[in-house]
Amino acid sequence: MARAWKLFRLSSLLLLVSACTDQVLNNPYTEGDSGKKTIYSSFSERPKHLDPAKAYSSNEYAIIAQIYEPLFQYHYLKKPYQLEPLLASDMPSLQYFDENGMALADTAAEGDIAFTEYTLSIKQGVKFQPHPCFNPQLRKALPASWNAESLYDLPVKTRLLSSSDFIYQIKRLADPSTQSPVAGLMANYIVGFGEFAKQQASIKKLNPALAKQQRLRDADMLGLKKINPQQFSIRIKGKYPQFINWLAMPFFAPMPWEADAFYAKPFLVKKNISLDWFPVGTGPYLLEENDPNRRMVLRKNPNFHLEYYPNEADEEAMEKGLLADAGKQLPLSDKVVFSLEKETIPYWNKFLQGYYDVSGISSDSFDQAVSFSSIGDVGLTEDMLQRGIGLQTAVTTSSYYLGFNMLDKVVGGYSERAKKLRHAISIAVDYEEYISIFQNGRGVPAQGIIPPGIFGHLSAEAGMNSAAYHWDSAPVRRPIAEAKRLLSEAGFPNGIDKSTAKPLVLYFDSMDSGPDSKARLNWLRKQFSKLNIQLVIRGTDYNRFQEKMRNGNAQMFMWGWNADYPDPENFLFLLYGKNAKALHGGENAANYQNAKFDALFEQMSSMENTAQRQAIINQMVDIARADAPWLWGFHPKAFSLYHAWYKNAYPNLMANNKTKYIRVDAALREQYQQQWNKPVYWPLVVSFIVLIIMLIPAYIIYRRVERAKAL
Repeated sequence: MARAWKLFRLSSLLLLVSACTDQVLNNPYTEGDSGKKTIYSSFSERPKHLDPAKAYSSNEYAIIAQIYEPLFQYHYLKKPYQLEPLLASDMPSLQYFDENGMALADTAAEGDIAFTEYTLSIKQGVKFQPHPCFNPQLRKALPASWNAESLYDLPVKTRLLSSSDFIYQIKRLADPSTQSPVAGLMANYIVGFGEFAKQQASIKKLNPALAKQQRLRDADMLGLKKINPQQFSIRIKGKYPQFINWLAMPFFAPMPWEADAFYAKPFLVKKNISLDWFPVGTGPYLLEENDPNRRMVLRKNPNFHLEYYPNEADEEAMEKGLLADAGKQLPLSDKVVFSLEKETIPYWNKFLQGYYDVSGISSDSFDQAVSFSSIGDVGLTEDMLQRGIGLQTAVTTSSYYLGFNMLDKVVGGYSERAKKLRHAISIAVDYEEYISIFQNGRGVPAQGIIPPGIFGHLSAEAGMNSAAYHWDSAPVRRPIAEAKRLLSEAGFPNGIDKSTAKPLVLYFDSMDSGPDSKARLNWLRKQFSKLNIQLVIRGTDYNRFQEKMRNGNAQMFMWGWNADYPDPENFLFLLYGKNAKALHGGENAANYQNAKFDALFEQMSSMENTAQRQAIINQMVDIARADAPWLWGFHPKAFSLYHAWYKNAYPNLMANNKTKYIRVDAALREQYQQQWNKPVYWPLVVSFIVLIIMLIPAYIIYRRVERAKAL
């Protein structure tokens, strides 16, 4: 009876507390930041690298681009994409030189230019974030009392940014021990980069105990020159206008040598506390908490230099009212919480509850969120509109394609037979259907290699791939009968090899696994079966797949590319012969080689965006379409949802550092959270009543027993 009475009292207390509290009971954030200027986002897997010399994935950039700053950035509210100074005080000055080191005029012929020198000036007064690495006492020894729970438990200091920090980072890119993914590419451009890398490898081999920061600082790279603490220069080979786009990437963010010195301590190495996991930057945020099994938290950098929200915008941004915060000091939010969320359904439910500020749209939730009008216009469902949710769409500067290995004896080569085989397959594989089934309509069939939004892309009939489409007010895929005719002319009538009288069997190498991948691969088989071609799927793991690609052993494969910078060179180089993956280790996964295409590429790559450059690009695209080393695939269309309290969202696909522009209306968020998460008390009330009813007979029996004892 005593236990029942305790349960009764506990239930009464819980009911009373639940009825009295103003807080949302299912709020996953315990620190009470919902009412503050905090952005709530997520990550689905641990970022592999946070060192800007190594990081190259979008999930890594989502973190480090808020912490590190390069010299330049893309204007947040302008399209076409426009570079502007970030840590640089102004745009660089350029000087051309001939092979003898003599200065040339700005109008010098490209063939006379052996070197281009970029002189770069940096802003004054910029400081690094507070960090223990700047404390000279801690560089000598760590306090014995420190438990390694947080770096910010240690006494922190800072220092001013110097041109030396940019030079040091470029040396880190070249250092073989860093293993930067762009080291090979930069060796083709920065003077002395490759030689410096060889020198550092030799020094490390001869003297492995020599500290990294010491050997990098003691050695000079021929193409780098410190002019003064606020200026330095970079000399590159030839003329390469796209080099400035690289200077807008995190690879070229400044790095203090003190960071390498600090993280080299044996105690920190043993604890896996490194620069690759605990950044040191100048950006608007610093990494306060890094628990990849739960969450990662950014907080406002107290040392962040003065930067203001843009006061200019393109027409689209102005129509959306995105200049309301013009001139305000950045960042507009104080904290960013990234929570680990591996599954899409729990993430979607929390977004609908108001616990995440933005969300993509998975296939599971697409119909719940998006509706299409009778003419195909995209909009939100009534439920989303009633919640005040906004929709943002943009065709990404990305390409996903099916590639043919041009070294393969069956699908490769440059004979008319091989071209007709590839053109037949190009017609048969219906990417419109693929986009409808697997992308929920979120994509645009590609007509060539350059995506929309990049100079060189042509729309409408002028940009149509006539090998696979004909024009009827819009591109229309050619009928399967044409594909069968081409297949027959290639020597495979009805899918039978005339020379052997055997069915044509082709092989597709894939690293996909899981039910979604199985459905896509079955769809691909059906596309080839339209031509009576038997498609064999060769599944493998990622490492084996990469090895096959490097060795040129895959026959057909699926591949993709996201723009590093908004220039056609960044896509056309994927078909440049000297970048053939199996021959030169480059990004030309199809191993495509065409001498005319290559010559035009070399001419085009160093040109400004002019009508002449467009004409050359048109020739290159036509050559590639005729050779058909790819099924051009599709350009994905990004769909993003955001709540009414999430301000200044804009689909800038080049800017990775967008977080600083985002403002949240915390009061409105709390209001919606309380509205959408009202506690349902009736189950508790019913349970309470049932408990009372159950207790009444027990109480009556108890009283009878007590009376009997008294008698």
